[in-house]
Amino acid sequence: MTNDAHGVRVGVDIGGTFTDLLVYDAHSGRFHVGKTLTTPDDPSRAVMTGLRTALEAAGIEPSAVSGIVHGTTLVTNAIIERKGVKTALITTRGFRDAVEIGREHRYDLYDINLEMPKPLVPRRLRMELDERTLSDGTTLRPVDRAQVREIVDYLKEQGVEAVAVALIHAWRNPAHERDVAAILAEYAPDLTVSLSSDVVPEIREWERTSTTITNVYVRPVVAKYLGDLEHALERIGYTGSLFIMLSSGGVCTVETARTYPIRLVESGPAAGALAASEYGQRAGIPNLLSFDMGGTTAKACIIDDGEPLTTSDFEVARVYRFKKGSGLPIKVPVIEMIEIGAGGGSIARIDALGLLKVGPDSAGADPGPACYGRGGAQPTVTDADLLLGYLDPEYFLGGRMRLDVDAARRAIDTVAEPLGLTTLEAAWGIHQVVNENMAGAARIHAIERGKDPRSYPLFAFGGAGPVHAYRVAEILQAPRLLAPLGAGVTSTVGFLAAPLAFDFVRSYYSPVDALDWDYVNELFGEMEREGREILARAGVRQADMRVTRSADLRYVGQGHEVQVPLPVKHLDERFVPTLLHEFEQVYRRLYERTATGNPVEALSWRLVVSAPRPDLPLERLASIADSQVEAGAAIKGEREIYLPEERAMRSVPVYDRYKLAPGATFRGPAVVEERESTVVLGPAARASIDRFMTLVVDLH
Repeated sequence: MTNDAHGVRVGVDIGGTFTDLLVYDAHSGRFHVGKTLTTPDDPSRAVMTGLRTALEAAGIEPSAVSGIVHGTTLVTNAIIERKGVKTALITTRGFRDAVEIGREHRYDLYDINLEMPKPLVPRRLRMELDERTLSDGTTLRPVDRAQVREIVDYLKEQGVEAVAVALIHAWRNPAHERDVAAILAEYAPDLTVSLSSDVVPEIREWERTSTTITNVYVRPVVAKYLGDLEHALERIGYTGSLFIMLSSGGVCTVETARTYPIRLVESGPAAGALAASEYGQRAGIPNLLSFDMGGTTAKACIIDDGEPLTTSDFEVARVYRFKKGSGLPIKVPVIEMIEIGAGGGSIARIDALGLLKVGPDSAGADPGPACYGRGGAQPTVTDADLLLGYLDPEYFLGGRMRLDVDAARRAIDTVAEPLGLTTLEAAWGIHQVVNENMAGAARIHAIERGKDPRSYPLFAFGGAGPVHAYRVAEILQAPRLLAPLGAGVTSTVGFLAAPLAFDFVRSYYSPVDALDWDYVNELFGEMEREGREILARAGVRQADMRVTRSADLRYVGQGHEVQVPLPVKHLDERFVPTLLHEFEQVYRRLYERTATGNPVEALSWRLVVSAPRPDLPLERLASIADSQVEAGAAIKGEREIYLPEERAMRSVPVYDRYKLAPGATFRGPAVVEERESTVVLGPAARASIDRFMTLVVDLH
């Protein structure tokens, strides 16, 4: 179990450039960190390499590990790169083109060459059935068994490997979808099948169908990957449990991940937001802006009242990466983040107007930035940071990877010369363009959710996050900057802090004053039983399970809804005034006003069943350090870095992160180095180390 208080647990995060590991040994109370380059052709190779190296360094046998929690970008990559299996859709007659028509919405009104997202299933494999379930769940026309047989024969001829079944109004009554599944199992048992009533039993046909298709499209790919990973772990003598991080911030079993792989679409980034939440709660700072910048992208997430914001609407494989509406809609719970096309490997270029642009293209792990010396020649953010003095070429990854300064200079010069800039000016331009882009995106993300970014301390992590965080915080006018110890692998803390959990949704559309409360209670009972069964199979005791409920409500006539928390108890019509009051409270927090007196309607009902949070003593993270000295004694030298305040390189002290003890204080400008990341502080910074070994920087 992930909450085994007496075993060894491992968190593994596969990123676009590096694969990170965090080993926690409850016997000794020590943490151990591992980091290795990601292997894009087979991510499991990097996992196994990193795991063996980290365990050997810690002196721990694989058989002593009780649980591994893993996050992966496999699902996202398979969808973006169209590397799933050949998939068909079976739907109600008249709805085969719903996934192509969508909402007939133009996400860019002024682009005459607008390209819409291409469905994963071509039209010739979108099959129609002459069946019909009405919106109240009653049957108008039953499933024709012979017609399903004909469809099966055709799909076999076409070499189809997976089938999504999404029939009209199956969210209200799944009987017809289950009939189709039974026939498919009888005549084509080798087909992988997903039913919309299992994957996302929620109103809105386009999103429900798209989500179901995407789920089954990657199921065989994910099943193979997880199977190979399990076998690789067995070969090194691992006998513990393997758990997978969900996009919603919960953790599930391999069995659940194989069935619902679409719920892993934001698996890795979700862990970073959870880590920020965990640190914030422990430090008594419930409101944070999580800022995770790695080698490929940066992500920002609002932590509000100790928890990351979540949403049930998401897009993947966007035609235009940062344009909402240009991707495939996915209707699953995810931690709400904004992705920014900026990472250490983001490539700088000059656009058609002669302006300096950075990203979203990335050099990734192979070949990586020019300074990695692996064949890359294009200028990247990491190359710029190296030339600005922010990175030590001899201490990258603790000295395990030497950076090539001359290669970085040659790469930066490819943009410096056409712009008439010096190498240093071009490097600072790249660094600052990235900072402005990230700060601008984070500001919009916060404001759109009714939050003032100036009131949220910035919690920075990832390999590149602390390098850029001080200047990003300045732009945002954030009151404070926090950088945890081991910032380069902080996402792995989220894996070890996440509880086993699974969430459910059932749509039941009705005006609030006409709700059938017996039916609502029946839906909640059904979801709770299913959730408890899933967690029980994972070894969680019934008494330890926690249940939370919510409902999606809106004013009649609106196109979108807000999520309102509900108590876990039997509900009836006496609850209506309380429900309306709670709805208006949530609505007012989001929009600063309400439409009191307007009728309200309910769309969907949600429930989460979770296990207790695992015990993760963050104060023991200091075990990866040797923090027994005052700040002055932690200075290991000086280095010239670029200070924009002086528009020149200046010598500043370099602190050894592992020797800064809790209570130590110092002022900027300074560089604070650890093996996996570097914090760069400007002249106005006032820094201290808290009891969790987090670097806390006051900016005002």
